[in-house]
Amino acid sequence: MILPDPVFGDQKVSKFVNHLMYDGKKNTSYEIFYASLDIVKSKLPNEEKSALEIWKAALDNVTPQIEVKSRRIGGATFQVPTEIRPERKESISMKNLISYARKRGGKTMADKLAAEIMDAYNQQGGAFKRKEDMHRMAEANRAFAHFRF
Repeated sequence: MILPDPVFGDQKVSKFVNHLMYDGKKNTSYEIFYASLDIVKSKLPNEEKSALEIWKAALDNVTPQIEVKSRRIGGATFQVPTEIRPERKESISMKNLISYARKRGGKTMADKLAAEIMDAYNQQGGAFKRKEDMHRMAEANRAFAHFRF
């Protein structure tokens, strides 16, 4: 059971912060997350959405609908496109957003995360590209979809 976060009262935020956390330092993760939302707010002042809504839209933009799984059939390994369960979709999108934020250049993690959120919101950046690649792979291997199990 995941408790909703203290500021927005939102479970999704807590889940994200849990993915962001190193060494059980949840307070630090919360600080990073809220700081990055503040940065997003200051960078996109003319947006009518709140920073939280921007973050949610960004997550939706990097959420893959389909992934490929390796499946061995008679000595050959096929990349079989399969649909993703909702919980896993959420988890993948969060992990991608965070991992690509970590790889970015920038001063603090809050800066990097804010930049990645804004990129994802505008349908660009590493995490968004990763989703596009996943979909492209699935599209390319559509011929093997009948191997679904």
